[in-house]
Amino acid sequence: MDEKRELAAEKARGREEEEEGEGQRLLSEGVTVVDFDLLCSTVAMQAQKGQWVKLNLNGDEENAMGYDYGGGVLRMWEGELFCDCLEDRRIALQSVCCPWYRFGKNMKRSGFGSCFLQGSIYFILTLVALLSILAFIVTKRHCFLYVGGAFIILVGVYMGYHRTKMRNKFNIRGDSSLDDCIFHLTCPCCTLSQEARTLEMNNVQDGIWHGRGDTICVGSYSELGRTPFELSPPAVVSTKS
Repeated sequence: MDEKRELAAEKARGREEEEEGEGQRLLSEGVTVVDFDLLCSTVAMQAQKGQWVKLNLNGDEENAMGYDYGGGVLRMWEGELFCDCLEDRRIALQSVCCPWYRFGKNMKRSGFGSCFLQGSIYFILTLVALLSILAFIVTKRHCFLYVGGAFIILVGVYMGYHRTKMRNKFNIRGDSSLDDCIFHLTCPCCTLSQEARTLEMNNVQDGIWHGRGDTICVGSYSELGRTPFELSPPAVVSTKS
């Protein structure tokens, strides 16, 4: 019996040494070994907070919590830019009839200032551009045409800049800052509609991305921004790996 116990103990020690050697080999090759319980609890904790952070696999929690958004999560715009602009008619009408209000509301949801301030800036820039073009038509002076063209470009740059900030803040997949400006110059209504759909469908409030899983919509899709019912997140269940 003693010999069998000693043999079993030697086998157990051999397995432990092999596992330890395998772990050292993986670490030396640049592969990080992640504890499954730690990974599950981290994901659940960040989902409960309504945001994602980068996972720090070296145990430095303070540095890991320094990231407000992102990590490996890459989101998408809701719908195509041109094909799905009429998916929500309420948002589409607001973008066409009163784009200043729609832009200000998008900025407030994203956490980039008040609705009134951002909407007023957009309104003043577009008003100066339209008045300059009108003055050129009446007076035929090219200086008004140059001023109008400059302010039109300024409007596109201003709105494209905030679209880029929105993409970077919420990790939304996109092309480049130049493309954002071109989208707002060529079709600002469609671009505003896409941004508004993305923010409202994912329940973005004051710069915090809650996601679709945090709300239940009662009624039509157009009522999504008005009738959300908050749900309590599920309890974290510990799973032994």
